[in-house]
Amino acid sequence: MVRKSTIRAIIVNIVAWTIGFIWVLPFIGLFMTSVRPYSEVVLKGWWSIIGAHFTLKNYYEALFNPFYNLARGYMNSFIVAIPSTIIPVFVAALIAYAISRFSFPLKSYLFLTLVLIMAVPQQMSVIPLFFMLRDMHLLDTLQGLILVHSSWGIAWIAFLLKNYFDMLPREVEEAARVDGASDLQVFFKIVLPLSLPALASAAAIQFTWVWSDFFYALVFLISPKNYVVTQRIAFMKGQFYVDWGLLSAGSILAMLVPLILYAVLQKYFVRGMVGWTIKG
Repeated sequence: MVRKSTIRAIIVNIVAWTIGFIWVLPFIGLFMTSVRPYSEVVLKGWWSIIGAHFTLKNYYEALFNPFYNLARGYMNSFIVAIPSTIIPVFVAALIAYAISRFSFPLKSYLFLTLVLIMAVPQQMSVIPLFFMLRDMHLLDTLQGLILVHSSWGIAWIAFLLKNYFDMLPREVEEAARVDGASDLQVFFKIVLPLSLPALASAAAIQFTWVWSDFFYALVFLISPKNYVVTQRIAFMKGQFYVDWGLLSAGSILAMLVPLILYAVLQKYFVRGMVGWTIKG
């Protein structure tokens, strides 16, 4: 019996390591391409390390080249992603708490509306959003993109937080109300501190989603000065040839922030995924 368990564990580990290697292989190729000159990648391929010359020139050119300045793109992406994370998390927390704790007319229909909003493809809304932002004079502005991302984020974050709030013990809140605490005091001093794992999970997922967005940025940002980091990578493709080292360096720089965020908040990402499966 012990021998069978050992063999099973070995097989599982071999399969897991094999899948992991296949999964990470494209990133290894991307990184190796980013730290080698263009001519070397074209002639030998990224997998050849005999006589390889490693350099960080591609990263420097990606960050500071005036035609596709990723440093400016980084700044724009942070300007968009940070408020597009804070605003929907805060608003969604208020909505989720109201749905979870209070009874009011059409409560079930409101929650159903949130679920239906999540099912609507973003591509279906892009044309009316375009004209709406134009009429509000927010087209081709970072503020307009923040408004769009915040609006889309509220629905799914409220759905996630509502499920989490339902699991919190209500006895603590009732004890606070007996001591004279108002609903707002209960929410800010008890519910939010107890919900930090869910809030961090929602914030991490929302930030990653906004940072990685290309579709909305491509439609709503027209002026090159407003381009976010994902848009600027497209400028790295030359007219007559593609510098794969430069393009790979830009791609790694673009994904660096989400990777760091995931490494720091990995456990919250897992809890966030689990939160979707919890029955409300």
